[in-house]
Amino acid sequence: MTQASLPAVRGALTANRPLADLTWLRVGGPADWLFQPADEADLRDFLAALDPAIPVFPIGVGSNLIVRDGGLRAVVIRLGRGFNAIRVEGDRVIAGAAALDAHVARKAAEAGRDLTFLRTIPGAIGGAVKMNAGCYGSYTADHLIEIRAVTREGRAVTLPAADLHLAYRQSRLPEGWIITEASFRAAPGDPATLEARMADQIAKRDASQPTKERSAGSTFRNPAGFSSTGRADDVQDLKAWKVIDNAGLRGARLGGAQMSEMHSNFMINTGGATAADLEELGEQVRKRVFETAGIRLEWEIMRVGEAPVRSEE
Repeated sequence: MTQASLPAVRGALTANRPLADLTWLRVGGPADWLFQPADEADLRDFLAALDPAIPVFPIGVGSNLIVRDGGLRAVVIRLGRGFNAIRVEGDRVIAGAAALDAHVARKAAEAGRDLTFLRTIPGAIGGAVKMNAGCYGSYTADHLIEIRAVTREGRAVTLPAADLHLAYRQSRLPEGWIITEASFRAAPGDPATLEARMADQIAKRDASQPTKERSAGSTFRNPAGFSSTGRADDVQDLKAWKVIDNAGLRGARLGGAQMSEMHSNFMINTGGATAADLEELGEQVRKRVFETAGIRLEWEIMRVGEAPVRSEE
């Protein structure tokens, strides 16, 4: 796949681009190409002209992603400044897919609109929609009205939230579609009260999660099928961290990968971890939890790409 075989763009198109520095875990090999479109028209034109046989893979800020060490045989599409606007129109908050969840929560609160659940969710709005991100008992699905997206064929479409079939940590966004914008309905609230609530959420998060480490948020989905509510009556028995603890794996290590001592459902790169270290540690945790509790943990972190080709000695 040479540059001559790819459509002309107004944004940036980079060959053999390492992806490690674009993920929170700081691991992973290169993409064949990284495309950073200037705006939606640039994205539409590129996809419309791109050979349909060439796979595309959208990434956000890499907060929930392991790219394997062999990299990705695809055009990776990463939205940037042309896709991060946030505006408030009545009870609607409209955010570009590249807008950080935390920024959307703050901007909404300043306008007296409550999307405070987004404040502690790592990542950007496109990923929040695709994964139906949520915490403290609130989910993206509770607020999402519709999305704007560009199809693999380069058409701009608007989809109501119901068409995404949002469920716990999943959606049914068609293959190759790129979310460009999302509209949320947000209840009214006093800006100062909303700000205080977010400050409290941040304090709770920082007291219980390794926010200063290289991690990708929760490693596995809760077997209970819902996020922590943050309330005192929250039941812990079927939480991922609890079954990992019960299996004796808090702090477990493999190479530079570790299940955090602070929160055992957070996998961290302690320094020098490879993608293979991280994924293999996760698989060891899954195996041990199944052996001890009969529970099959499901990955919440997305793992993509190929293992490196080993050279013959």
